[in-house]
Amino acid sequence: MDSFLSLLRRSLMGLLILVPVTIGLAFTSPAEAARWDAETLTVPNNPDGVQVTFSEQEINTGRKVFNTSCGTCHAGGITKTNQNVGLDPETLALATPPRDNVDALVDYMKDPTSYDGEYSISELHPSIRSAELYPAMRDLTDEDLRLMAGYILVAPRVQGTAWGGGKIYF
Repeated sequence: MDSFLSLLRRSLMGLLILVPVTIGLAFTSPAEAARWDAETLTVPNNPDGVQVTFSEQEINTGRKVFNTSCGTCHAGGITKTNQNVGLDPETLALATPPRDNVDALVDYMKDPTSYDGEYSISELHPSIRSAELYPAMRDLTDEDLRLMAGYILVAPRVQGTAWGGGKIYF
């Protein structure tokens, strides 16, 4: 009888742990649901203020393409080769021209310029223009670039200051 009670006690203890975990997995928290609302997924499409709303699937695709093509140097929105210039919204907005919209980021990925916009850095930074030097860029389509730009603009809304936070968060 003692072994039966011991087994019953352990089983009940296991259920006390398992049930809340299962419930947590089955239902998304309100914070998680808010992560992907239309406001979060809507970003500037061009400098004129026209907005575009991405789907969650498009952002996930953009994340995958970004991680494959750009993630080596820009993991988490940082720039490993120059920590002063990240992919956070404030830094993108202060570039010349501002890179805080989809069209401007796509333009940059096609033919990158220095942060002050004074000269091309396509021989130093992976781009469509220098695809012969950077194999990761060779097969990217305009749609891939658009989805990566969407991901870059949505990521800080989801990850907060961890996007572009560098050593503080990684």
